[in-house]
Amino acid sequence: MARTVFVNGQYVPEDQAQVSIFDRGFVFGDGIYEVVPVIGGKMVDKAPFLERLKRSLGELRIDMPMSEADYLAMHEKLIELNGIDEGGVYSQITRGAADRDFAFPKAATPSVAAFTMKKQLLDNPNATTGVKVVTVEDIRWKRRDIKSVALLGQVMAKQEAVEKGGFEGWMVEDGFVTEGTSSTAYIVKDDTIITRPLSNSILPGIRRKVLMQLCARHNVKLEERLFTVEEALDADEAFLSSATTLVMPIVDIDGTMIGGGQPGPMARKMREAYIAEIKAEAGIA
Repeated sequence: MARTVFVNGQYVPEDQAQVSIFDRGFVFGDGIYEVVPVIGGKMVDKAPFLERLKRSLGELRIDMPMSEADYLAMHEKLIELNGIDEGGVYSQITRGAADRDFAFPKAATPSVAAFTMKKQLLDNPNATTGVKVVTVEDIRWKRRDIKSVALLGQVMAKQEAVEKGGFEGWMVEDGFVTEGTSSTAYIVKDDTIITRPLSNSILPGIRRKVLMQLCARHNVKLEERLFTVEEALDADEAFLSSATTLVMPIVDIDGTMIGGGQPGPMARKMREAYIAEIKAEAGIA
């Protein structure tokens, strides 16, 4: 059965969804997007999801096209219509349709589109085995803190990583790991989690934010600083986080075995803590 998607106020079958050829998201990549996880048919991490959405819109000076309540209700409707028990909802907001001109149009109505994805989040088999990461050059622009739909740099990096046998690519700038193509990067050394501090160089990851709160709650040492590829190769553990992987152990970086080739205790602990957190939010025992 075809998915039902949302496009500019209408719920339609995916094969009937249409957007204007003049939409600035299509022409310029002039828009933002978000992905919110779904477990037990419920969205989780809703508060930071909305917070980051509004921040990205503000940075691009795009008006929020509907109330927060209506935006969440649209997601809930899609989850219901498509019978999503576990997975996610992708949504994007662009500046809207206008004749092609680099400058912002004076009168354009933001466009909104969203669709659901079925994914195995809680019992993802990759979390049991761990995944391989490949380092790639970071060739992106200087406002990576905005969750822009313009993702060609990440697309090229991910393709390079996949062609080299990786599950994910870790992007590297001036010898330091910035982040994954669609995830936040972490290493563990001497029972301390190390992750890059927030700046325009990385996206403010939602899972990153929640994991930092969990570290404080569970008395886990956390250090926000830059780390090199060499440090990552010498780490006791490594892991990544995102909306669709939650917390994912890494067992190989550029062909170098990490943590004996098995998911490490810290990665397992943080994954378990995060899953407990979102289960509680979703009302799952």
